[in-house]
Amino acid sequence: MHVAPHPLSSEFPDHHDQIELLRKSRDPIAATFQEYEALDRQICRAEEDVEPMSDTELHGLKMRRVHLKDFIRKHLEAG
Repeated sequence: MHVAPHPLSSEFPDHHDQIELLRKSRDPIAATFQEYEALDRQICRAEEDVEPMSDTELHGLKMRRVHLKDFIRKHLEAG
């Protein structure tokens, strides 16, 4: 089963240019972008059974992704 990833460009289409500028900067949020994207890839791999894990572990990863997304949203809206 193919699972669609949730890239930042799709999650925040109105902030695409801002994300790209921050990604190239020394702003600490760039590391958060990388963490979010790595976590999203890990979730997709788990959901596709490429790297199976327990439902509890998967749920924890998804909750972490939600928290990162909220943090990123607040940062983008503030800046």
